Amino acid sequence: MTAIPPIGMSSIQSVPSLGSATSLNSAAGPKPSGQFSNLIEKAVGSANQQMQAANQSVQDLADGKSDDMQGVVVSMAKADLSFRFILEIRNKLMEAYQEIMRMQV
Repeated sequence: MTAIPPIGMSSIQSVPSLGSATSLNSAAGPKPSGQFSNLIEKAVGSANQQMQAANQSVQDLADGKSDDMQGVVVSMAKADLSFRFILEIRNKLMEAYQEIMRMQV
């Protein structure tokens, strides 16, 4: 069984949120609106909240404020699963974009 290294929040917190990224791109073109963009925004927000909750539970365990090791492991697993889900969505969107760009017009 291989050990999974802890996820550092410092590298994830440096990534701008979806809301700020769309505001930066608003000058370049029309702002996307619709159910799909709302769904993606909610999924990214949820993953971010789970990462923050997992980080807080690890910090509480390290500080001695909590002794719930099982809860920490569960929160880390949830955060990891959410992150992997968002990563797969990004990969599929990139594959679709690349396929569209390869189309002959």
